[in-house]
Amino acid sequence: MTQIDQHILSATSDLRQVLAALEHVSTKICLVVDADQRIMRTVTDGDVRRALLGGHDLDTPVSALGDRQPVTRAQGTRRAELLSALDERAIDVIVLTDPEGRPVGLADRAALTKTLLLSPPHMGDAEAGYVQLAFDENWIAPAGPNLTAFEDAMCYVSGRHHAVALTSGTAGLHLALRVLDIGVSDRVYVSDLTFAASVQPILYVGAEPVLIDADPESWNMSPAALARALARDNERGLLPKAVIVVHLYGQSADMDALVRLTEAYGVPIIEDAAESLGASYGNRPSGAHGLMSVYSFNGNKIITTSGGGALVSDQQDLVDRARKLATQGRDDAEHYQHSDLSYNYRMSNVLAGIGRGQLEVLNDRVAARRAIFLRYLDALSEVPGICFQSEVDGSIGNRWLTVISLDPDLISLHSYQLMRSLQARGIETRPAWKPMQMQPLLAGAAFEPHSPERAVSPGLFLTSLCLPSGSAMSIREQQGVITAIKEILVSEGQS
Repeated sequence: MTQIDQHILSATSDLRQVLAALEHVSTKICLVVDADQRIMRTVTDGDVRRALLGGHDLDTPVSALGDRQPVTRAQGTRRAELLSALDERAIDVIVLTDPEGRPVGLADRAALTKTLLLSPPHMGDAEAGYVQLAFDENWIAPAGPNLTAFEDAMCYVSGRHHAVALTSGTAGLHLALRVLDIGVSDRVYVSDLTFAASVQPILYVGAEPVLIDADPESWNMSPAALARALARDNERGLLPKAVIVVHLYGQSADMDALVRLTEAYGVPIIEDAAESLGASYGNRPSGAHGLMSVYSFNGNKIITTSGGGALVSDQQDLVDRARKLATQGRDDAEHYQHSDLSYNYRMSNVLAGIGRGQLEVLNDRVAARRAIFLRYLDALSEVPGICFQSEVDGSIGNRWLTVISLDPDLISLHSYQLMRSLQARGIETRPAWKPMQMQPLLAGAAFEPHSPERAVSPGLFLTSLCLPSGSAMSIREQQGVITAIKEILVSEGQS
C-alpha cells in the first residue's frame, strides 16, 4: 500500500473508519473519492469532532457531512506555487491530482518548508544502548570500556594494529605531525583541494605547507605534481618531512603511485582519511597504506560520534606517543609531572559509545551512499555537461558525498546559481572545497600544479557542487533533487 492509498476512503465510509485511517497516517487528513477514484472532499479529525458535537455518531457516513470543495493542484506544481496557495488559503495540506482529478499525493507545509540536508547524521539502534552502558557503569570519565572497544573496532575497520580515539580528525593530524617531530622550518606537502583542517595542523607546529594540485579524474593528489615537486626539492635539499594525502569525498587517492614516489625519497605519508572510512584501495581499507592515518567522526561524516576522530598506525610507538600527548603528557611518576607540551585531545567514553554503535552499521551506510551515487549517476549522466568524480583503478569509494561538475562549455549556469536555485526549493547543496592556494590564510604558500600548463583544483572548485547524500535519504527525496536539477537547467536553457 502506497502512502497516498492510506489516506483514501470511499464516500460510503463512516466516521469510525475515518478515525481508524487517521491513526495510521502522519498527515492527519483523509481523501474521500467517488467510484471513479476522483477526489470529492477531504476529512480531518477536526471535521469528525465537529460532526460528533453536532449530533452525529461514529456510524455516520462521510457523505452526510455535506460537500466541501477540496483544495487541489496538479501533480508537478512547483514548490513556490504550492507554498503560496497554502498561505493564501491558510491551510497546511493541498491534494495533488492527476489530469483526471484522481489524488496522487499530498503537498504538506511541513515537508515543503523542510530543507533536505547535505549529509545529516544517521543514527541506528545500538548507539543509545552503549551510551546507557556508560551511565549504568558510571564510566563518564574520558576513559572506559566504550573507548577501549571503539579503538579495537577502529583497528579492525582500518586494517591497522593500533588506534587512539580523539576529539577530532584535526587533533589526529596535529598529533601525527608531533610524533614525527615536525616543527618550525620543516616542510610538509599536502593536498591543495581539501578542507582547511587538512592544513591547519601544519601551521600549528610552525611548519611550511606546500600545496600539491589535484588529479583531474580522481580529484585527489596528483602523482604527476608530487613527482615533480619531490624531484625539484630533492635537488634543492628541501625534501618535506611528510606528505599528507587527502582522500577527497570518500574516494581514495592513487596510493600505489604516491607511495612509490614517497618511498623513493624516504618521506612518510600521513593519510587524511577523514572522509573515506569504509572505502578501500587495493583490497585494503582506505587509510591502511601510509605510516599513519586519521579519520573524522564529525556530525556530517559517514559515521559520527557527534564530534571526534582517530589516529591509526601499525607502529605502536607512534600511537603510544600520540596517546600520551593527547592526555596532557603526564610522565610515568607518582606525582603530576609533565615534560612535553601536550593536549587534551582524548575522546570521551560516552561519545565512544555512539561510535561503537555507528561502526556496527558502517557497511550498511557505505552501501546506502554508493546506491545514492549510482542513482545520481544513472539519472544525471544523460544531461550534457554534468560529470562525476572518478574512482581510481583498484579502489571502491564510500561516496560520502556525491559531487558533480558542470562543464562550462555545455552548461553556462554557474554552480553557485544552481546551488541557490536548489536552496529555494528546500535542497541543500554546497560548492566543492575551495583550494588551499585560494585561501587568505595560505596566501603566498608554495603550490605545485598538476602540469606546468594546468592547475586543476581551482577549476574543480569553480564548477562543482556537492549533492544531498545522507544515507537515510529516501529514493523519493533523491528523485526530487534529480528532478529539480533537470528542471533548473532546462529553465535556464542549458540542456
